[in-house]
Amino acid sequence: MYWEQKKECLPRPELEALQLERLQKTLQRVATTVPFYRNKFSEEKLDATRVNSLDDLRRFPFTMKQDLRENYPYGLFAIPLRDVVRVHSSSGTTGMATVVGYSKNDIVNWSNLVARILCGAGVTADDVIQIAFGYGLFTGGFGLHYGAERLGASVIPISAGNTKRQIQIMQDFKTTALVCTPSYALKMADVMMDMGINPNGLSLRFGLFGAEPWSEAMRQEINDRLGIRATDNYGLSEIMGPGVAGECQECDGLHVNEDHFFIEILDPETLEPVKPGEVGELVITTLTKEAFPVIRYRTRDLTRLLPEPCPCGRTFVRMHRMLGRSDDMLIIKGVNVFPTQIESILFDIEGTEPHYRLIVERENNEDKLTVMVEVVEGIFFDAMKKQRAFVDMIKKRMASELGIGVNVKLVEERTLERFNGKGDRVVDRREL
Repeated sequence: MYWEQKKECLPRPELEALQLERLQKTLQRVATTVPFYRNKFSEEKLDATRVNSLDDLRRFPFTMKQDLRENYPYGLFAIPLRDVVRVHSSSGTTGMATVVGYSKNDIVNWSNLVARILCGAGVTADDVIQIAFGYGLFTGGFGLHYGAERLGASVIPISAGNTKRQIQIMQDFKTTALVCTPSYALKMADVMMDMGINPNGLSLRFGLFGAEPWSEAMRQEINDRLGIRATDNYGLSEIMGPGVAGECQECDGLHVNEDHFFIEILDPETLEPVKPGEVGELVITTLTKEAFPVIRYRTRDLTRLLPEPCPCGRTFVRMHRMLGRSDDMLIIKGVNVFPTQIESILFDIEGTEPHYRLIVERENNEDKLTVMVEVVEGIFFDAMKKQRAFVDMIKKRMASELGIGVNVKLVEERTLERFNGKGDRVVDRREL
């Protein structure tokens, strides 16, 4: 099922020709209208009019989140403020907020691209979509909202939080598609169980989840507990918000909307392209954004491309779901560890719950990783000998698959914090 079949199934030569044409226009425009890029290009003696291939983009400098912060609020806008019809912003909790803008045409494109993602996941105009993302300056809520309306679906803009009310609305309004973070979907499943509600009695059929890394095992857990088909979608405020990429019904990689975004997968250390299929950092250049075009933005998100054609018929390249972030990656005793790796291991172990916390500390100049994991009541109240055997089994699995030893601490069900938004599962107490 396609929203814009002709565009989503373009032959690769035509798609790459379109990308080059749009890239040339974007580079020339930012060199003319955005002082930041004009100065950058001048410093490196780059002529934005001399781009003859997509490979030529590699000569141009990266854009970093810090660049956005340093040009707060409107320094990177490429059109006058009077032509900006929407402004969104990050929360700014880790520094100066990043501000992005949209022209009227940007909003139209955004709505269409999100409609593509929804349609690819199986959602139609007949569906009732409950959006449990936060609204306000966060792009997730409004992005999915406008895409759903563009699709013609009925939208319930309930926003995040108040889980019992979410479930009541889901029952009463016959919600068929849920939009939220995967963490929050599992929290909803927990609350449904507490309320004695059988998810099979709901009208829910689809779940469109994003905004945080999650594993294939977590997808299966959500599918089983809510009785839905969960798909992943990807976006980030600095580029557009949701709509950059999303899974089709094959649920095997996220199709990137390549007619609007040019992507590179680079080694985060050398900043050189990785080999096909290897994991690297996602770098994105916008091709059609008018108000806030961005050149070679380092997302810090880690993924890999899936080069094989997709059975769905779309020609847009697919990327693996996010494996973590290059700047959130844990380095324990010299070994790179991602929370999603640990999550996958725990999901495979019968008796563990889909909630965990990673505590990183440094003792005697040595890193120590403790995995706090919820377990079902029966295991927690087992004899001490059985508990120790269970812990030892988890430790062996971790050591075998991660390549390092970890400490494991069992905790009772419902004792670890639940999250309405992105799950913050890592506590790093090291003083480096």
